[in-house]
Amino acid sequence: MTDTTEANGLPSLTLDIYTMGSLDPVYQAKVKLLNDAFQEIGMGKYQWHLYMVAGLGWWSPSGLLAGAIFWGIGYDLWGRKWPFNLTILVTAVFAFTAAASPNYITPCVCVAGWSFGVGGNLPVGSIVFREFVPASHQYMLTVLSVFWTLGDLTASLAAWPLISNFSCPPAPAPCPTSSNRGWRYHLLIAGGIMAAMWIFRFFVFNFQESPKYLMGYRRDEDAVAIVHRVADINGKNSNLTLTHLKEAEMLAGESTQNGIQRVTPATAVGKFSKFSAIHVSPPFATWKLAYSTSILTTLWALFGLAFPLYYTFQTYYPLTGGAENDSNAVFITYRDLVVAAFLGVPAALMAGYLVEIAIFGRRGTLAIFTVLTGVFILLSTTICTSNAYAGWILGYSYVANIMYGVLYAITLELFPTKCRGTGSSMVFAVSRVFCTTAPIIALYANMATSVPRRVSGAITIATGLVPLLLPIEPRGKAAL
Repeated sequence: MTDTTEANGLPSLTLDIYTMGSLDPVYQAKVKLLNDAFQEIGMGKYQWHLYMVAGLGWWSPSGLLAGAIFWGIGYDLWGRKWPFNLTILVTAVFAFTAAASPNYITPCVCVAGWSFGVGGNLPVGSIVFREFVPASHQYMLTVLSVFWTLGDLTASLAAWPLISNFSCPPAPAPCPTSSNRGWRYHLLIAGGIMAAMWIFRFFVFNFQESPKYLMGYRRDEDAVAIVHRVADINGKNSNLTLTHLKEAEMLAGESTQNGIQRVTPATAVGKFSKFSAIHVSPPFATWKLAYSTSILTTLWALFGLAFPLYYTFQTYYPLTGGAENDSNAVFITYRDLVVAAFLGVPAALMAGYLVEIAIFGRRGTLAIFTVLTGVFILLSTTICTSNAYAGWILGYSYVANIMYGVLYAITLELFPTKCRGTGSSMVFAVSRVFCTTAPIIALYANMATSVPRRVSGAITIATGLVPLLLPIEPRGKAAL
């Protein structure tokens, strides 16, 4: 952090991720003032409450391609508030509907429906938290992944007794509906949790629209008002005024920004219908930003290719590698899932610590733990007992949680606010497109072979070199 003085007389409290000239000059000058304002306010009551509310949204699993694209673009067209509230409601509604499914087609449709909601819920929680957190606590974006782990732990703890005790025996044994209600109970619990989170978000938490989003579209007065509102919630004062933003705009020179209309229910659909290629251009607006976007896209594409190969085939090991005669195989599977999810908690905390160490930073931590993740994937193909396999899986779970926590955080840090939703949706969408290769391979490959998992491990190890190509190390700098 720096403590110099800007031309407008305000103290400069933060360093920018991007150097001057890398982005629109007016936008960069004004967002610098907002970063300094949040650093002045500090990490207070509003940010901690937002951390919890956004983090609880991470309890739901990863989502669908269409959801990632739709909501990601929607963040930048409509703002953060409505997607923040609606995505989790969509998830809850479809989870409840699936639990009451009368046939096989209905839950398939519902999976697509709740994934559409989840595909937007996870990114928007991270985005809104990032845009309010002061630069000194930016590492908390990495630690946010602890909620993802807690979600896995909750789901595994619920599924353990329900699926083990309320599921049909393996075929060809008969399977009446009365003996196969475990998955329905599990969906009711998941839907109830999501519904409770939505009620808290919509009716209890006083969510504020992102001032960086507002300022990015020249709603400076609204942005300043929200900064002061957050300062008041935190019991602090802010020196930021509308005059400071206007002075920064004049000093920075000509801008390439365009204003947008205030979003209302009547204009929201129209905004999306007018979406065109011009809305995808901001992540490629300058050479450095385009290069950073390209490297992030490559990273997500390789992860999207490697990890579904591993997850799709690793579930067949208990049936082909030594557990076929174990009548407690389902019980053991969920026991291991609970332990693996529990290990994700210290992993998330460790990730938050490592990214702030100068020798590692975001890029180094991501590179190291991506390689370690690939190593554990390869090691999991060498064993021939269930217990040994479980040991490698636990090791994999620990390092992979660190890797994914840093990956999500650095992705959001490197995209500027006004294209953060669109940029993140682009890389998430590319990842999910590559994810579709795993089911196709599973249709034609021998499910008992270790070759797909070996390929997954090799790709993951090679991917560990890619983070080192990123042009910027975000550690110690404020995201724009």
